Amino acid sequence: MWEYDVPEDSVADFERVYGADGAWAKLFSSSEGFEGTELFVSLSRPGHYLTVDRFQDEASWRRFQTDHRDAYLELDAASEGFTVSERELAGPDVG
Repeated sequence: MWEYDVPEDSVADFERVYGADGAWAKLFSSSEGFEGTELFVSLSRPGHYLTVDRFQDEASWRRFQTDHRDAYLELDAASEGFTVSERELAGPDVG
């Protein structure tokens, strides 16, 4: 789960890339165990978003990170300009 602040002029691009059918979800779906992406927009803070990317289990997530590392880094760099801040709120449940 990630939290983002997005400037008004980047909202459309951000939603296109981070949405349920966006570039991130397409990249994640290339890996076995991916279950979906959800994008939430704040009703009280314009430009504030949360994303939830779900994998079957931690092993699926770790396998994705290993198998698609270069593509992940490339997309991360390409989409970096859409946000003014980002913060990971939660990761895989390892307990």
